[in-house]
Amino acid sequence: MLLFGIQHVLVMAATPISAIFLMSATLDLGPDLTVDLLSAAFLLSGVGSLIQSLGPWKFGPKLPFVMLPGGAPLILFMAIAQQHGLRTASGAVLLTAAFYFVVLPVFSRLLRFFPALVIGTMIVIVGVNLVKVGAVLVTGRPGEPGFGNPTNLMLGLATIGFTVAFFWLFSGVLRQLAVMLGLLAGTALAFAIGRTDFGGATDGGLLSAPQLLPFGTPEFSLFAALPLMLYSLASMAEATGQTVINAEAVGKDIDRRTEVPKTIRGDALTSFLGGFLGLPLMVTSGENIGIVRVTGVRSRYVTAAAGVVLVVAGFLAPVTRAISVIPSAVVGGTAMLVFAVITVLGVQMLGRADLTDHANTFICAAALAVGLLPILIPGVYGAFPPNVRILLESGVAVGAFTAAVLNIAFHHVRPRLRKPARTAPAPTPASLAK
Repeated sequence: MLLFGIQHVLVMAATPISAIFLMSATLDLGPDLTVDLLSAAFLLSGVGSLIQSLGPWKFGPKLPFVMLPGGAPLILFMAIAQQHGLRTASGAVLLTAAFYFVVLPVFSRLLRFFPALVIGTMIVIVGVNLVKVGAVLVTGRPGEPGFGNPTNLMLGLATIGFTVAFFWLFSGVLRQLAVMLGLLAGTALAFAIGRTDFGGATDGGLLSAPQLLPFGTPEFSLFAALPLMLYSLASMAEATGQTVINAEAVGKDIDRRTEVPKTIRGDALTSFLGGFLGLPLMVTSGENIGIVRVTGVRSRYVTAAAGVVLVVAGFLAPVTRAISVIPSAVVGGTAMLVFAVITVLGVQMLGRADLTDHANTFICAAALAVGLLPILIPGVYGAFPPNVRILLESGVAVGAFTAAVLNIAFHHVRPRLRKPARTAPAPTPASLAK
């Protein structure tokens, strides 16, 4: 169970590491603060994973989830910090976490408007977006130095090849560990060709602990927090899709009206705690769903073990440094394969949505078109106002919103408008006689 848990950690570790490094570079944070935030990211990822996996009280759906920072919440956090300061950004996270709890009762009543068609479309967009995130770790960003570096491409593709080879070659437990073995083989290859060095893992002290309120006392501004609050609605929709797809991956029959709110409460509680440690919103991870499907290991106690490993890693400085020096190309190769599995899961769900119905085909096509636009063509909304641009550039949010609105329009509003008015029954001879 510990090995399976470590496998989840190794696959998702790149996200908190890259998120904190990006945050540090963008906001010009010092090295000590960066290390502190990285420790906090691992600690909160572990706490959130334990909450979602074990499900204490009404927090967490008792499904194999791992939590992490990053993605659209990170971009929004940095935008708020640049415009209003880091203390206001931390206050926005706390306000948004509280906003989750306020809106959740209303959102729970809207879950019937998120059938397999809507969730499947959203999962496909999520998967494609995540594959791109993994690919950027391998290739670098277009226009930046080192883009398309042949050595990095070789490492990423070799890691994918190692993983597939292990999955084909082995059986039983070793086959279930194919993702981790592929990542370790890629790291060993990188070490052999001089692309990584673990010597720095022993530098400095043994223990590290995140600092409470690293930016100072939070400042609260509803105006500044508004973009993050609006995103939280899309995050709830994404959590709905992830809960359903995770439950299906482990073969668990759930009631979405009760289990989805538990996932959202877990997100909200973890984000609230993270706000005091200087982190952006914490969200459930899609990576581990792909790992569950690839390996066939369905136990939620495996991700609980991953949570324990993450908490320990948050306090052990050498472990954090060792994980952080795994080449991004190796992690990206592993991530691309696992994220592609998520896309396949979305396609499978769409297969149950009766796409022979032309209305369903149109809804799916329209949502994919607008959802994939900012993913495939970055910067397409660059001329829009900053707050509007941040929301539109979240392809997952725009795609999910489009699919949900069109589903309501076609399958709830249109049938009522086309329903003929009820008329009085024609008189019968017997009634005329009376």
